[in-house]
Amino acid sequence: MRLRELVIATGNRGKLAELRALLADSGIEVRSQEDFAVPGIAETGLSFVENAIIKARHASAHTGLPALADDSGLEVDALAGQPGVHSARYAGEPCDDAANNRKLLEALADVPAARRTARFHCVLALLRHPADPVPLICAGRWEGRILQAPAGENGFGYDPLFLVETEGCSSAQLPRELKNRLSHRAQALGQLLLALGKPC
Repeated sequence: MRLRELVIATGNRGKLAELRALLADSGIEVRSQEDFAVPGIAETGLSFVENAIIKARHASAHTGLPALADDSGLEVDALAGQPGVHSARYAGEPCDDAANNRKLLEALADVPAARRTARFHCVLALLRHPADPVPLICAGRWEGRILQAPAGENGFGYDPLFLVETEGCSSAQLPRELKNRLSHRAQALGQLLLALGKPC
């Protein structure tokens, strides 16, 4: 797939910033769906793959450009995989990172550290056009644990609660450059760039 320009199908500024940074050396012009006033769309899929395709198809239809969508979330073993595809709205509407983190800590209040295993998932879907029958799908997974309290000021979402055991700190305490090498999103984007024949 030869690609010179694409639109990022997200209204999440944290995701947009990370994807722009990860695509900075790709030679692809990256646009935000906000540049085109793309309206939001309900994420009605039951999986990260379904939701990523829904968002990419919607953005491509509104812009006429190839579209890249990220659907990602946190899976916590002690909560039977929750919050999963509902990660962004775990505490309800509107999306609120602090409220989501509070709800997660409350749900895990009686769970010991050894059982607080979790992982971030990221699925990227790239559609060349709205009717693309073969979207390019790439996925990344980042293992960790849920801390007892938030730590760090960087990142967004559940980053302050996600312990990166190899680094001994939360995702929100990592320098941006290191997070963009380790994270679930970085892993998925690396696969995408390889599939496109781009440097990663």
